[in-house]
Amino acid sequence: MTDAALPPVTLLIADDDEVTRSGLRMLLAAQPGIAVVGEAADGVEAVEQARRLRPDVVLMDVRMPRLNGLEATRQLLTSDDLPDPPKIVVITTFENDGYVTAALSAGASGFVLKRRPVREIAEAVRVVAAGEAILFPAALRRMVAARPLGSAAALPNAALTGREEEVLRLMATGRSNPEIADSLTVSLETVKTHVGNVLTKLGAQNRTHAVVIAYESGLVVPGFAG
Repeated sequence: MTDAALPPVTLLIADDDEVTRSGLRMLLAAQPGIAVVGEAADGVEAVEQARRLRPDVVLMDVRMPRLNGLEATRQLLTSDDLPDPPKIVVITTFENDGYVTAALSAGASGFVLKRRPVREIAEAVRVVAAGEAILFPAALRRMVAARPLGSAAALPNAALTGREEEVLRLMATGRSNPEIADSLTVSLETVKTHVGNVLTKLGAQNRTHAVVIAYESGLVVPGFAG
């Protein structure tokens, strides 16, 4: 539930289709707790507008002219002049778009499908703004299944403890921190500590990136249900 006392989540919408972009702006602006502060018709505009407007979240289309959503995501999340970059939610028509997995690997916090109800897209924006991730494990498994997998030993200098690997596997099922805490019968603060350690050891920018690394390394295999 949105707290009326909290400032709204500021949102930039990037989509090259004017009808889609305008529709999203109108519908999302009517949702509680969201303030649409700008639009962009391609990746170049998305980067420029994000630097100028400093939104909390960018809803980023994947296939755009001049600069696609993947490259725009990379630029925003690695820019030296954006010490506190926006969260990126990729919005796409197809679950199996190869660009989506690459965008998640580049640091996007999650993805939503354009065909989903606007309330679900709005909730994704709010959740990502709050520091969580939007994971759809079945879709993510399908996307990663099409990519070469390594082995658990290929995790980059991870040295994860057994409990950290357990937390990462639960993250890969899309479970939130409270759900992981319930599953492992530990405190929420303990889970937050483990998640922080996992992100640091994997060199992951966020939870979603960590899950992509886990799938691609083979620590979690497509079809894993938790």
